[in-house]
Amino acid sequence: MTRILIVEDEATIRSALKRLLERRDYRVSEAASVEEAERQDLQQFELIISDLRLPGEPGTVLIERAAPVPVLITTRHASMRSAVDTMKQGAVDYIAQPFNDEDLLDSVGQAIEQAQAKIHERGPASAATIDATLPTMIGECGAMHRVYTRIRKTAPADVTVLIQGESGTGKELVARAIHRQSRRVQAPLICVNCAAIPETLIESELFGHEKGAFTGASSARTGLVEAADTGTLFLDEIGELPLDAQARLLRVLQQGEIRRVGSVETRYVDVRLIAATHRDLHAMSKTGEFRLDLYYRLNVMQIELPPLRDREDDILMIADVLLDNACRRHSRQGLKLSRAARRDIRNYPWPGNVRELENALERGVILAEGHLIHSDDLGITMPSSCSAPLPVTRTHGEPSPPDSEELSLEDYFQHFVLEHQEQMSETELAQKLGISRKCLWERRQRLGIPRRRTARPRNG
Repeated sequence: MTRILIVEDEATIRSALKRLLERRDYRVSEAASVEEAERQDLQQFELIISDLRLPGEPGTVLIERAAPVPVLITTRHASMRSAVDTMKQGAVDYIAQPFNDEDLLDSVGQAIEQAQAKIHERGPASAATIDATLPTMIGECGAMHRVYTRIRKTAPADVTVLIQGESGTGKELVARAIHRQSRRVQAPLICVNCAAIPETLIESELFGHEKGAFTGASSARTGLVEAADTGTLFLDEIGELPLDAQARLLRVLQQGEIRRVGSVETRYVDVRLIAATHRDLHAMSKTGEFRLDLYYRLNVMQIELPPLRDREDDILMIADVLLDNACRRHSRQGLKLSRAARRDIRNYPWPGNVRELENALERGVILAEGHLIHSDDLGITMPSSCSAPLPVTRTHGEPSPPDSEELSLEDYFQHFVLEHQEQMSETELAQKLGISRKCLWERRQRLGIPRRRTARPRNG
């Protein structure tokens, strides 16, 4: 079992973090200071998570004293200068409090994975995690294999990448995979959600500011772009950047130059930019919401992530992995999805993508009684246009499928289509089944029922 040491002087934060990690089956030890941490054998841990500011010595001293054990630094303070200093000292990551649980768990997993890869691999560090990145993105459909191939080819090239896809499809996972397979793997990966930073603060956060640059700027601050120097900067939801910040970012991409807010001094950075968005940046450029020149600079290499509804062959595979994780978190090992629940998971369009699927399974694990999770436990409502086909009202002379009450709904669908597709058009089939033509086509693809090339004329 993976062992993690938490070094945090705030008992409430330390306790909450311990519970979070233990739900993921990590074995957790605690300390309230560097001095207390050093009373334990630091080399017995796979990871150390330490607050930056502690009674006595700061948490950063553990980076050197615990080496080669990786150290992840957290802080309740928003200064990016400390982020730069911390990453330069060798911390594997830097997370501001209060942190998002999933973001923290992702950083913990990545730090442990990278440390293990370095131990077992004899080749260069940049190649150590090439195979390790793909399991974090689950899927064997053709669209995902194209994503994997694009990551493998793009990562070493050190070019700007634009990741496009709906919310919840895993754009940050792709960015992390690209960074870990790149030549910059030893340098920091700085992730920024542009939609989460107020417009009035975005330029200061990204590019830094000088003391007195504006009201409240009591000291100089290093920006996130500078913090990512020699590494990778991931800008999620880049379509939310205001135009002034877009102009500054364009300068970074063109010349590698940054200028802090309130400063006349030009600084130079070597940063690889990965951007992500669920919006159509080209269409936004036509309305003046996004700079066209910046769009062309970003769109050197594009990776398109498919929505979950277009990954029918992967949905149940992903659901099984997420269910297993949820069962471990809630100590309910052995829970399984009922046949009806698996059918509904496959048929549901999942507008929230993998994130919505994960939430539904978490809900199912909590609400399930017995050893099976049923459709009602998942809390999803099937839309009428893509609901499972129901028995139709037959006109005189239409044969009823044998033992129809014993057939599953998918068996019924398959039987009905094969029985009537020679006499009915696609529109008529869809109307009889009570679904849309799109859903009829999608189910044909999933069940392997080829559409006839030509329709025979119906008798008067």
